[in-house]
Amino acid sequence: MRKGLLVTVCMMTMAAFASTCFADVKGTKIDAAAEFKEHCAVCHPDGGNIINPKKTLKKKDLQANGIKSAKDIIKNMRKPGPGMTAFDEKAIPAKEAKAIAEYILKTFK
Repeated sequence: MRKGLLVTVCMMTMAAFASTCFADVKGTKIDAAAEFKEHCAVCHPDGGNIINPKKTLKKKDLQANGIKSAKDIIKNMRKPGPGMTAFDEKAIPAKEAKAIAEYILKTFK
């Protein structure tokens, strides 16, 4: 009886430690596609722009509008022009903003 109880307690303890370790590892990885979908895709479906068709997320249009890097995209997220919602640090933290910006540059060519 004691041996069974001891084994059960040990297994439960190991499971608790394992789940917190996996949660920490998973919690640090940002799913840029999901973040883009949550914050941007409503107005920028497939990299387009439902408000201003000349300001898509396609490389050619980004460059035509002076946006050439992830830093430029983040700057535009924080202080956009007319028609776009501003996303401050509280709405989209720095790590997520960087992940979204890199996702845009890699995805919409």
